[in-house]
Amino acid sequence: MSSYVGLGWQAGVLTAALVTPMLLPAIGWRGMFVVGLVPAVASFLIRRAVGEPPLFVERAKGAKSATRTMAPLRLLVKDAATAKISLGMLILCSVQNFGYYGIMIWMPGYLARQFGFGLPQAAVWTSVTILGMAFGIWLFGELADRIGRKPVFLAYQAGAAVMVVVYSQLKDPTAALVGGAVMGMFVNGMLGGYGTLMSELYPTEARATAQNVLFNLGRAVGGFGPLVIGALASAYSWQMAIALLAAIYVLDMLATALLIPERKGVALE
Repeated sequence: MSSYVGLGWQAGVLTAALVTPMLLPAIGWRGMFVVGLVPAVASFLIRRAVGEPPLFVERAKGAKSATRTMAPLRLLVKDAATAKISLGMLILCSVQNFGYYGIMIWMPGYLARQFGFGLPQAAVWTSVTILGMAFGIWLFGELADRIGRKPVFLAYQAGAAVMVVVYSQLKDPTAALVGGAVMGMFVNGMLGGYGTLMSELYPTEARATAQNVLFNLGRAVGGFGPLVIGALASAYSWQMAIALLAAIYVLDMLATALLIPERKGVALE
């Protein structure tokens, strides 16, 4: 189920990539901002229609005053073991966002420089990469429920480290099309597991806080991805920027192996 949430993100990105070239000439950028209100309204209506999880309702009714006085943020670092987990999740979320934005923001420019693609061709190649990401997210969920969370995270992180290097070496457009899909599968496929992983690592009293704070701190770090990748590619080379991406996925693997426990099959707290 966590992977289907991630698929929603990719569906939105893909829809925006396909719809914008058709609507933008007709309604302009202001009109596109109005179109952007549609998902916001939909989110508001969906939120009103969906109830609270039974586990949360049960815990909220029986919560003791001592628990209520402990801010959820403090629960993320309540002891050494939990602080270690939070550090690990912060690294995982930072690498996830850094890699995603670092690659996706620069991919059209890279394709234009490497293969002489115009905007329409670059959009097609980028869309194929997004489809690869969507397949990777779906597959991640299927594998994680069968094998376990950590083994699949480690496999995807290793695949991402290898594929960003392989992709940077491709010289044929067709190979880049296929390679982009495979790279996307590993680079963003891990998105299918963060919701489940953090749900299992934190108690009900801090679960939503953990997911929002840690992932969005990671998004803040990841926001520097396009800046860092662009600066390295400009000052040195695209290969140097890719080497950095490969290195952070190795860091990702170390954080997963050393800081994140496996909780598959363990009842939620």
